[in-house]
Amino acid sequence: MKTLLNHIKNRTFARVYLLTGSEDYLRNQYKNRLRDAMIDPSDTMNYSHFEGKNIDPAEVISLAETLPFFSERRVILIENSGWFKSGGDFADALDTFPAETHLIFVETEVDKRNRLYKAVKDRGVVSEMTTQDEDTLIRWIAGRLQKNGLRISRQSAVYFLEQTGTDMERIQNELEKLICYAMGRQSVTPKDIDAICVPQVSGRIFDMVDAIAAGDADRALALYHDLLMLRESPMSILYLITRQFNLMLQAKELSREGQTQKEISSMMGVAPFVLRKSLAAAGKFSLNQLKNRLLLCMITEEQIKTGRTSDRLGTELLLVELSGSTVR
Repeated sequence: MKTLLNHIKNRTFARVYLLTGSEDYLRNQYKNRLRDAMIDPSDTMNYSHFEGKNIDPAEVISLAETLPFFSERRVILIENSGWFKSGGDFADALDTFPAETHLIFVETEVDKRNRLYKAVKDRGVVSEMTTQDEDTLIRWIAGRLQKNGLRISRQSAVYFLEQTGTDMERIQNELEKLICYAMGRQSVTPKDIDAICVPQVSGRIFDMVDAIAAGDADRALALYHDLLMLRESPMSILYLITRQFNLMLQAKELSREGQTQKEISSMMGVAPFVLRKSLAAAGKFSLNQLKNRLLLCMITEEQIKTGRTSDRLGTELLLVELSGSTVR
Protein backbone atom coordinates (compact mmCIF):
# COMPACT_ATOMS: atom_id res chain seq x y z
CA MET A 1 0.00 0.00 0.00
CA LYS A 2 2.97 2.30 0.58
CA THR A 3 3.88 1.87 -3.09
CA LEU A 4 0.39 2.92 -4.14
CA LEU A 5 0.52 5.98 -1.89
CA ASN A 6 3.90 6.97 -3.35
CA HIS A 7 2.62 6.58 -6.90
CA ILE A 8 -0.46 8.67 -6.12
CA LYS A 9 1.59 11.34 -4.35
CA ASN A 10 4.31 11.57 -7.00
CA ARG A 11 1.97 10.96 -9.94
CA THR A 12 4.30 8.35 -11.38
CA PHE A 13 2.13 5.41 -12.33
CA ALA A 14 2.87 1.79 -13.26
CA ARG A 15 1.45 0.33 -16.43
CA VAL A 16 -0.68 -2.22 -14.56
CA TYR A 17 -1.96 -2.68 -11.00
CA LEU A 18 -3.65 -5.55 -9.20
CA LEU A 19 -5.49 -4.77 -5.97
CA THR A 20 -6.54 -7.90 -4.13
CA GLY A 21 -7.02 -9.33 -0.64
CA SER A 22 -9.77 -9.87 1.90
CA GLU A 23 -10.23 -6.27 3.09
CA ASP A 24 -13.01 -4.85 0.88
CA TYR A 25 -12.85 -1.36 2.37
CA LEU A 26 -9.17 -0.89 1.58
CA ARG A 27 -9.53 -2.34 -1.92
CA ASN A 28 -12.30 0.12 -2.73
CA GLN A 29 -10.52 3.07 -1.13
CA TYR A 30 -7.27 2.52 -3.01
CA LYS A 31 -9.07 1.68 -6.24
CA ASN A 32 -10.86 5.03 -6.18
CA ARG A 33 -7.81 7.02 -5.08
CA LEU A 34 -5.60 5.46 -7.74
CA ARG A 35 -8.18 5.89 -10.50
CA ASP A 36 -8.96 9.50 -9.57
CA ALA A 37 -5.25 10.38 -9.48
CA MET A 38 -4.74 8.92 -12.94
CA ILE A 39 -7.81 10.28 -14.74
CA ASP A 40 -11.12 12.06 -14.35
CA PRO A 41 -13.74 9.24 -14.24
CA SER A 42 -16.12 11.46 -16.23
CA ASP A 43 -13.70 11.33 -19.18
CA THR A 44 -15.56 8.59 -21.01
CA MET A 45 -13.27 8.88 -24.03
CA ASN A 46 -10.25 7.70 -22.05
CA TYR A 47 -11.65 5.88 -19.01
CA SER A 48 -13.41 2.51 -19.19
CA HIS A 49 -14.81 0.30 -16.45
CA PHE A 50 -15.55 -3.42 -16.77
CA GLU A 51 -16.97 -5.67 -14.06
CA GLY A 52 -17.97 -9.31 -13.74
CA LYS A 53 -17.05 -12.68 -15.13
CA ASN A 54 -18.54 -12.11 -18.60
CA ILE A 55 -16.07 -9.46 -19.73
CA ASP A 56 -14.93 -9.93 -23.33
CA PRO A 57 -11.09 -9.90 -23.33
CA ALA A 58 -11.05 -8.93 -27.02
CA GLU A 59 -13.03 -5.75 -26.25
CA VAL A 60 -10.63 -4.81 -23.46
CA ILE A 61 -7.59 -5.49 -25.66
CA SER A 62 -9.03 -3.36 -28.46
CA LEU A 63 -9.52 -0.44 -26.08
CA ALA A 64 -6.13 -0.91 -24.45
CA GLU A 65 -4.38 -0.78 -27.82
CA THR A 66 -6.03 2.56 -28.67
CA LEU A 67 -4.07 5.69 -27.89
CA PRO A 68 -5.77 8.19 -25.55
CA PHE A 69 -7.76 11.03 -27.11
CA PHE A 70 -6.41 14.44 -26.03
CA SER A 71 -5.33 12.99 -22.70
CA GLU A 72 -2.07 12.01 -21.02
CA ARG A 73 -3.22 8.45 -20.46
CA ARG A 74 -5.95 5.87 -21.03
CA VAL A 75 -7.16 4.06 -17.88
CA ILE A 76 -9.08 0.78 -17.84
CA LEU A 77 -10.53 -0.51 -14.56
CA ILE A 78 -11.41 -4.22 -14.47
CA GLU A 79 -13.16 -5.69 -11.40
CA ASN A 80 -13.92 -9.28 -10.38
CA SER A 81 -13.15 -10.68 -13.81
CA GLY A 82 -12.05 -14.08 -12.52
CA TRP A 83 -9.10 -13.93 -14.93
CA PHE A 84 -6.66 -14.42 -12.06
CA LYS A 85 -8.14 -17.79 -11.12
CA SER A 86 -8.79 -19.39 -14.48
CA GLY A 87 -7.06 -18.91 -17.77
CA GLY A 88 -4.42 -16.28 -18.35
CA ASP A 89 -4.55 -15.59 -22.08
CA PHE A 90 -4.80 -11.86 -21.39
CA ALA A 91 -1.23 -11.99 -20.05
CA ASP A 92 0.16 -12.25 -23.60
CA ALA A 93 -1.51 -8.96 -24.58
CA LEU A 94 0.03 -6.81 -21.84
CA ASP A 95 3.22 -6.11 -23.77
CA THR A 96 1.30 -5.01 -26.87
CA PHE A 97 -0.33 -2.00 -25.22
CA PRO A 98 1.06 1.52 -25.70
CA ALA A 99 2.84 3.16 -22.76
CA GLU A 100 -0.10 5.55 -22.32
CA THR A 101 -2.46 2.69 -21.39
CA HIS A 102 -2.82 1.86 -17.69
CA LEU A 103 -4.79 -1.08 -16.29
CA ILE A 104 -6.21 -1.41 -12.77
CA PHE A 105 -7.39 -4.91 -11.82
CA VAL A 106 -9.45 -5.34 -8.63
CA GLU A 107 -10.00 -8.97 -7.63
CA THR A 108 -11.29 -10.57 -4.44
CA GLU A 109 -9.48 -13.84 -5.04
CA VAL A 110 -6.41 -14.69 -7.10
CA ASP A 111 -4.27 -17.73 -7.79
CA LYS A 112 -0.62 -16.70 -7.50
CA ARG A 113 0.31 -19.47 -9.94
CA ASN A 114 -1.89 -17.88 -12.60
CA ARG A 115 -0.07 -16.56 -15.71
CA LEU A 116 -1.80 -13.19 -15.60
CA TYR A 117 -0.94 -12.77 -11.91
CA LYS A 118 2.75 -13.44 -12.66
CA ALA A 119 2.66 -11.11 -15.66
CA VAL A 120 1.16 -8.25 -13.64
CA LYS A 121 3.64 -8.80 -10.82
CA ASP A 122 6.55 -8.70 -13.30
CA ARG A 123 5.31 -5.61 -15.14
CA GLY A 124 3.49 -3.60 -12.50
CA VAL A 125 2.32 -3.54 -8.90
CA VAL A 126 0.43 -6.18 -6.91
CA SER A 127 -1.02 -4.86 -3.64
CA GLU A 128 -2.70 -7.25 -1.23
CA MET A 129 -5.23 -5.61 1.11
CA THR A 130 -5.39 -7.83 4.18
CA THR A 131 -7.09 -7.51 7.57
CA GLN A 132 -5.32 -4.79 9.53
CA ASP A 133 -3.77 -5.46 12.94
CA GLU A 134 -5.28 -4.16 16.16
CA ASP A 135 -2.91 -1.20 16.59
CA THR A 136 -3.49 -0.01 13.01
CA LEU A 137 -7.26 -0.22 13.43
CA ILE A 138 -7.15 1.64 16.75
CA ARG A 139 -5.09 4.44 15.16
CA TRP A 140 -7.54 4.59 12.26
CA ILE A 141 -10.56 4.73 14.59
CA ALA A 142 -8.95 7.42 16.75
CA GLY A 143 -8.04 9.44 13.64
CA ARG A 144 -11.57 9.30 12.21
CA LEU A 145 -13.03 10.41 15.54
CA GLN A 146 -10.44 13.15 15.99
CA LYS A 147 -11.41 14.67 12.63
CA ASN A 148 -14.89 15.07 14.09
CA GLY A 149 -13.70 16.59 17.36
CA LEU A 150 -13.96 13.39 19.41
CA ARG A 151 -11.42 11.49 21.48
CA ILE A 152 -11.40 7.83 22.44
CA SER A 153 -9.19 5.95 24.90
CA ARG A 154 -7.33 2.84 23.80
CA GLN A 155 -9.46 0.76 26.17
CA SER A 156 -12.67 2.12 24.65
CA ALA A 157 -11.32 1.60 21.13
CA VAL A 158 -10.57 -2.05 21.91
CA TYR A 159 -14.09 -2.42 23.32
CA PHE A 160 -15.46 -0.86 20.10
CA LEU A 161 -13.52 -3.44 18.05
CA GLU A 162 -14.93 -6.23 20.21
CA GLN A 163 -18.40 -5.12 19.14
CA THR A 164 -17.65 -4.54 15.45
CA GLY A 165 -14.89 -6.98 14.56
CA THR A 166 -12.03 -6.10 12.22
CA ASP A 167 -13.95 -5.62 8.95
CA MET A 168 -13.20 -1.98 8.04
CA GLU A 169 -16.46 -1.48 6.12
CA ARG A 170 -18.44 -2.44 9.21
CA ILE A 171 -16.19 -0.31 11.44
CA GLN A 172 -16.74 2.65 9.11
CA ASN A 173 -20.53 2.26 9.25
CA GLU A 174 -20.55 1.96 13.04
CA LEU A 175 -18.18 4.94 13.37
CA GLU A 176 -20.53 7.14 11.35
CA LYS A 177 -23.39 6.27 13.72
CA LEU A 178 -21.17 6.81 16.75
CA ILE A 179 -19.99 10.22 15.51
CA CYS A 180 -23.56 11.40 15.00
CA TYR A 181 -24.60 10.10 18.42
CA ALA A 182 -21.68 11.69 20.31
CA MET A 183 -21.59 14.95 18.33
CA GLY A 184 -21.09 17.99 20.57
CA ARG A 185 -19.20 16.07 23.24
CA GLN A 186 -15.46 15.65 23.69
CA SER A 187 -15.00 11.89 23.95
CA VAL A 188 -16.59 8.52 23.20
CA THR A 189 -17.24 6.10 26.07
CA PRO A 190 -18.17 2.40 26.26
CA LYS A 191 -21.67 3.53 27.25
CA ASP A 192 -21.95 5.38 23.91
CA ILE A 193 -20.73 2.28 22.09
CA ASP A 194 -23.34 0.10 23.82
CA ALA A 195 -26.07 2.62 23.00
CA ILE A 196 -25.41 2.87 19.28
CA CYS A 197 -23.39 -0.08 17.96
CA VAL A 198 -24.95 -3.37 16.93
CA PRO A 199 -22.71 -6.17 18.27
CA GLN A 200 -21.39 -8.57 15.66
CA VAL A 201 -22.68 -12.12 15.78
CA SER A 202 -19.42 -13.45 17.25
CA GLY A 203 -19.92 -11.11 20.23
CA ARG A 204 -23.24 -12.76 20.94
CA ILE A 205 -21.52 -16.14 20.66
CA PHE A 206 -19.11 -15.05 23.42
CA ASP A 207 -22.14 -14.15 25.56
CA MET A 208 -23.59 -17.57 24.79
CA VAL A 209 -20.35 -19.26 25.90
CA ASP A 210 -20.43 -17.23 29.12
CA ALA A 211 -23.98 -18.48 29.75
CA ILE A 212 -22.88 -22.05 29.04
CA ALA A 213 -19.97 -21.69 31.48
CA ALA A 214 -22.40 -20.41 34.13
CA GLY A 215 -24.71 -23.38 33.50
CA ASP A 216 -27.47 -20.95 32.43
CA ALA A 217 -29.25 -22.86 29.66
CA ASP A 218 -32.16 -20.38 29.63
CA ARG A 219 -29.80 -17.48 28.90
CA ALA A 220 -27.96 -19.46 26.20
CA LEU A 221 -31.28 -20.35 24.52
CA ALA A 222 -32.50 -16.74 24.75
CA LEU A 223 -29.35 -15.57 22.95
CA TYR A 224 -29.81 -18.33 20.39
CA HIS A 225 -33.37 -17.18 19.67
CA ASP A 226 -32.15 -13.58 19.39
CA LEU A 227 -29.78 -14.70 16.64
CA LEU A 228 -32.60 -16.57 14.89
CA MET A 229 -34.64 -13.35 14.99
CA LEU A 230 -31.69 -11.64 13.26
CA ARG A 231 -32.05 -14.28 10.52
CA GLU A 232 -28.94 -16.22 11.39
CA SER A 233 -29.44 -19.86 10.40
CA PRO A 234 -29.17 -22.61 13.06
CA MET A 235 -26.28 -24.19 11.12
CA SER A 236 -24.31 -20.93 11.01
CA ILE A 237 -24.88 -20.50 14.76
CA LEU A 238 -23.73 -24.08 15.36
CA TYR A 239 -20.64 -23.42 13.23
CA LEU A 240 -19.80 -20.31 15.28
CA ILE A 241 -20.27 -22.13 18.60
CA THR A 242 -18.04 -24.97 17.37
CA ARG A 243 -15.45 -22.50 16.11
CA GLN A 244 -15.45 -20.66 19.44
CA PHE A 245 -14.86 -23.80 21.50
CA ASN A 246 -12.12 -24.80 19.06
CA LEU A 247 -10.46 -21.37 19.44
CA MET A 248 -10.73 -21.60 23.22
CA LEU A 249 -9.19 -25.09 23.25
CA GLN A 250 -6.29 -24.08 20.98
CA ALA A 251 -5.62 -20.91 22.96
CA LYS A 252 -5.65 -22.74 26.29
CA GLU A 253 -3.33 -25.49 25.07
CA LEU A 254 -0.85 -23.04 23.51
CA SER A 255 -0.90 -20.87 26.62
CA ARG A 256 -0.13 -23.90 28.79
CA GLU A 257 2.82 -24.67 26.51
CA GLY A 258 4.27 -21.27 27.43
CA GLN A 259 3.51 -19.35 24.24
CA THR A 260 2.98 -15.59 24.64
CA GLN A 261 -0.31 -13.98 23.64
CA LYS A 262 1.42 -12.30 20.70
CA GLU A 263 2.78 -15.65 19.51
CA ILE A 264 -0.60 -17.37 19.97
CA SER A 265 -2.40 -14.59 18.12
CA SER A 266 -0.02 -14.97 15.17
CA MET A 267 -0.13 -18.79 15.19
CA MET A 268 -3.93 -18.90 15.32
CA GLY A 269 -4.45 -16.02 12.89
CA VAL A 270 -6.85 -14.12 15.16
CA ALA A 271 -6.87 -10.52 16.36
CA PRO A 272 -5.33 -9.92 19.81
CA PHE A 273 -8.65 -8.80 21.31
CA VAL A 274 -10.32 -11.98 20.04
CA LEU A 275 -7.54 -14.04 21.62
CA ARG A 276 -7.86 -12.21 24.95
CA LYS A 277 -11.60 -12.89 25.05
CA SER A 278 -11.06 -16.52 24.04
CA LEU A 279 -8.47 -17.03 26.79
CA ALA A 280 -10.74 -15.38 29.37
CA ALA A 281 -13.63 -17.63 28.30
CA ALA A 282 -11.38 -20.72 28.23
CA GLY A 283 -10.38 -20.02 31.83
CA LYS A 284 -13.91 -20.97 32.89
CA PHE A 285 -13.44 -24.52 31.57
CA SER A 286 -10.92 -27.31 32.08
CA LEU A 287 -9.18 -28.78 29.03
CA ASN A 288 -11.35 -31.90 29.26
CA GLN A 289 -14.52 -29.79 29.46
CA LEU A 290 -13.49 -27.89 26.32
CA LYS A 291 -12.65 -31.11 24.46
CA ASN A 292 -15.92 -32.75 25.47
CA ARG A 293 -17.99 -29.73 24.49
CA LEU A 294 -16.21 -29.50 21.15
CA LEU A 295 -16.95 -33.19 20.60
CA LEU A 296 -20.64 -32.60 21.38
CA CYS A 297 -20.72 -29.82 18.77
CA MET A 298 -19.23 -32.16 16.16
CA ILE A 299 -21.67 -34.95 17.04
CA THR A 300 -24.61 -32.53 16.71
CA GLU A 301 -23.39 -31.38 13.30
CA GLU A 302 -23.13 -35.01 12.15
CA GLN A 303 -26.66 -35.77 13.42
CA ILE A 304 -28.11 -32.78 11.57
CA LYS A 305 -26.29 -33.57 8.32
CA THR A 306 -27.45 -37.21 8.40
CA GLY A 307 -31.05 -36.19 9.04
CA ARG A 308 -31.34 -37.66 12.53
CA THR A 309 -32.47 -34.31 13.90
CA SER A 310 -33.43 -30.90 12.53
CA ASP A 311 -30.92 -28.07 12.58
CA ARG A 312 -33.01 -25.91 14.92
CA LEU A 313 -33.89 -28.63 17.43
CA GLY A 314 -30.40 -30.14 17.32
CA THR A 315 -28.75 -26.79 18.14
CA GLU A 316 -31.25 -26.08 20.95
CA LEU A 317 -30.61 -29.48 22.54
CA LEU A 318 -26.87 -28.94 22.17
CA LEU A 319 -27.05 -25.64 24.09
CA VAL A 320 -28.94 -27.34 26.92
CA GLU A 321 -26.40 -30.17 27.02
CA LEU A 322 -23.41 -27.82 26.85
CA SER A 323 -24.81 -25.87 29.80
CA GLY A 324 -25.24 -28.98 31.93
CA SER A 325 -22.88 -29.70 34.79
CA THR A 326 -22.68 -33.36 33.68
CA VAL A 327 -20.39 -32.44 30.76
CA ARG A 328 -16.94 -33.02 32.28
